[in-house]
Amino acid sequence: QVQLVESGGGLVQAGGSLRLSCAASGPTFTNYAMGWFRQAPGKEREFVSVISRSSSSTRYADSVKGRFTISRDNAKNTVYLQMSSLNSEDTAVYYCAASTWSCSGYGCPRSLYDYDYWGQGTQVTVSS
Repeated sequence: QVQLVESGGGLVQAGGSLRLSCAASGPTFTNYAMGWFRQAPGKEREFVSVISRSSSSTRYADSVKGRFTISRDNAKNTVYLQMSSLNSEDTAVYYCAASTWSCSGYGCPRSLYDYDYWGQGTQVTVSS
């Protein structure tokens, strides 16, 4: 079983940047594609980004494309989400998640139901 712990959230002004980290413990981090999701108050949890096991493939939600960058360090069992040009619509609790689904020619896992393990979330608040 994989345990995931997010960190790096906080309060930031609009236009600013933050980097989220997600540390994984448990066997074989490289068995999992890693994703980031977010949930704003009163809204459903939504896909933000995913990275394949080897970092060869990444995908982003249209709303963050060009502003967020996902990466992973398999030696440190950690996945990152670098967020820039933040705006108020990015305010949410951000969750990292691990999926046993791999990226393929059909794409990468993007649905909540594709993911097996979840972190507890970290709050990101963007002030305008």
